Amino acid sequence: MPHRILPFFSRSAALAVLSLLAFVIMAGGGADAASRTRFWNLTTGTIKEFRLAPTGSTSFGKNQCENDPDAAVDHDERLDVTGLASGRYDAKIVYANGKVCMARGVEVKEGKVFSIDDHDLIDCK
Repeated sequence: MPHRILPFFSRSAALAVLSLLAFVIMAGGGADAASRTRFWNLTTGTIKEFRLAPTGSTSFGKNQCENDPDAAVDHDERLDVTGLASGRYDAKIVYANGKVCMARGVEVKEGKVFSIDDHDLIDCK
């Protein structure tokens, strides 16, 4: 009698089940990645500081650039944003060249990507 993992499974059936289980586990990891809130830098500069505050307040949170391996967000790069609920926020952006700008009323939805481009920037100094 051939060696069987379980009495009612053939070796090929057991391998198929294990392969399916591995696929389901890997797909689950992708779902976590898809549920992250991310900022997409569509401005023309590299951002070294990105802070958000509820619209109309000055209670800016942590520098979200700290979530990036090189602590900066280049043009067309996405950044994981943490600690935010869905809502509208004002963004304070500091560029690598020292320029500071604001973007007001940015809509953030948990688990989605939001972007800011040069047309959204105001009060640049």
